[in-house]
Amino acid sequence: MAAWLAMFLGNLFAAQQLDIRVLSGRPEMVSGGSALVQLSGPPLDGVHVLLNGKDVTGAFRPGRPGTLMGRVEDLKLGANVVEAKAGGSRARLRLVNHPIAGPVFSGPHQQPFVCQTEFSGLGKAVDADCNAPTRVEYFYKSTEKSRPADAKKRQTPGDLAVGFKPLNTSAELPPDVATTTTTDGKRLKYIVRVETGTINRGVYRIAFLHEPGQPLPDPWTSIPGWNGRLVYSFGGGCRTGFRQGQAPPAVDLNAVSAGYAAAGSTLDILGTNADDVINAETLMMVKEHFIKNFGVPVHTIGTGGSGGAIQQYTIAQNYPGLLDGITPGSSFPDVATILEPILDCAILARAFDGMSQPLTADQRLAVSGYGSWGLCESRKTSPQWVEAGACDASMPKDKIYNATTNPKGVRCSLQDNQANVYGRDPKTGAAPQIFDNVGVQYGLSAFNEGKIGADQFLELNQRIGGFDGDGNLVPARSTGDRRALRIAYETGRVNAGGGSLGGIPIIDYRHYGDRDGNPHDRVRSVQMRLRIERLSGSAANQVLVINPERGFDPVRLMDRWLDRIAADNSTENPQRKAARNKPEGLEDYCTGPNDEKIAEPASYKGPGRCNELYPAFGDPRIVAGEPVIGEVLKCALKPVDAKDYKQPLNDAQLARLKTIFPAGTCDFSRPGVGQATLGQTWKTYGDR
Repeated sequence: MAAWLAMFLGNLFAAQQLDIRVLSGRPEMVSGGSALVQLSGPPLDGVHVLLNGKDVTGAFRPGRPGTLMGRVEDLKLGANVVEAKAGGSRARLRLVNHPIAGPVFSGPHQQPFVCQTEFSGLGKAVDADCNAPTRVEYFYKSTEKSRPADAKKRQTPGDLAVGFKPLNTSAELPPDVATTTTTDGKRLKYIVRVETGTINRGVYRIAFLHEPGQPLPDPWTSIPGWNGRLVYSFGGGCRTGFRQGQAPPAVDLNAVSAGYAAAGSTLDILGTNADDVINAETLMMVKEHFIKNFGVPVHTIGTGGSGGAIQQYTIAQNYPGLLDGITPGSSFPDVATILEPILDCAILARAFDGMSQPLTADQRLAVSGYGSWGLCESRKTSPQWVEAGACDASMPKDKIYNATTNPKGVRCSLQDNQANVYGRDPKTGAAPQIFDNVGVQYGLSAFNEGKIGADQFLELNQRIGGFDGDGNLVPARSTGDRRALRIAYETGRVNAGGGSLGGIPIIDYRHYGDRDGNPHDRVRSVQMRLRIERLSGSAANQVLVINPERGFDPVRLMDRWLDRIAADNSTENPQRKAARNKPEGLEDYCTGPNDEKIAEPASYKGPGRCNELYPAFGDPRIVAGEPVIGEVLKCALKPVDAKDYKQPLNDAQLARLKTIFPAGTCDFSRPGVGQATLGQTWKTYGDR
């Protein structure tokens, strides 16, 4: 009896404890001088709230049943304290506020940095952090047929140019306003509110259905034009930063027309800044701004292809909780592991062009591993990723690094772009290189299968070369920095399938073009699946779709999937919940030539019609013996062993091979050099 009473009183006491938490983000990562705070616990009728000793009780209003919400403002930079008292219970919360221009966790700002606000209609930046006044505009979908030539004349954002017109909010609605139906079944005027501003030195955009003069949504009030879901768009490409970017990713108008809110930022375009830490930080800050002003989303869904898919996958691993579900299209797992096979194309092409025993087109294809040599041919210009002086054209030329004329200039290689992660050489200012091809036997499988001859195999590997620290092609192979390699694994630059990737729902889809030289090759989806499976034991939360049918809408499917998961009150782990609650018909599948849906488990080389129709190929590293999972940045080495070769090598050829590989050849049966497990998520960076 005493034990039961003690338990009852303990539970009662716990239920009456005042709880205070931040709804807009993490308490140590607040930005912009405000935070949305929630109180819950005991009866809150007489609650009293202080911010740094100042009474802010008036900011709090009823939220969800049994709670109060308040937008606490005028936070000072650095540490702040929110204290609350209700029903004899007290609670205290420490908030750390950061500038709206950042940084929060990405480390010191890149310098120099080019502001480009004028390209987004905001005018020139007002300070060195590229801030500019926020702009709110309205556009409407017209019932009139529009012509693409009208786009520039109308001066609408690029994604609203065709079929939309600017709306004069001080005049009556024009007669040609179209209507749209939301997911809630509401038929509304197709009028889009577009907010453009600056956060974290990027230009963000937020859009949703809203008729001028009607109330806007806020954390306490919903509106018919927003269904409570946020779709966050990530843009493609892959280039270094040091600039703001000219325009945010395109607004997902299909989602907006159905009642979703849409958002994005120039710094969530990988072609503007291929630094997934800055990408994640920008998402966090834009989402925080959205929540403080419009309310907490039921779900936040990531969308975007290619470089946009890389961001979704890496953010879900390294900063779990920012995205509830992701819909990566034409995906790659990360930048670090796709870098090597792409750069291999450049050194292979150079080696091929100078060989005394030339390789035929079929032989080149066999060495590359791709479905089309055109894919590798198109990547011959990609060494700019490692070139120190390959800055965007917006960067003034007198600020760009040149080994002879400007050795202290800004370095724009991919590794220099992430110097806050990898560190810099204190003497040269250069970030360490992670590209490595020491011991890689290019064309090994092609040789073992008899597709190239022994002398061709030897000459290719003798001529292959690599890149120096400035990204120049050189005769010697490249050696990755061991410390930087370990950092790449421990910090999640190599996507191991960790963080939330083993639990959140994932719809990975692509349009097949492997035989046509499309660089978005199907094996990358396979690699991501293998990594999730290896870490979680299963990838039941991930769906792989090849050549989706007409009308395929990954956002709507993801929303339904997340709704079903949210309604599942079981105590099973997130992956099992995700697997059990897939919408009907959502499974691994491909679409056949006659638009038939072929449902079968996705695999690399397994049986099935999808693999017959849309085979997955490889890349130069896979041909060299690396496992398909593709996680090795620098291989462990072993002595040259004649037993590794299925075609005969005479004594002279074997001796030559040992000269080509004096330290040995890759031993892919062992982990890569520096290969380590993923460390903590939500990592903060600084000077190294």
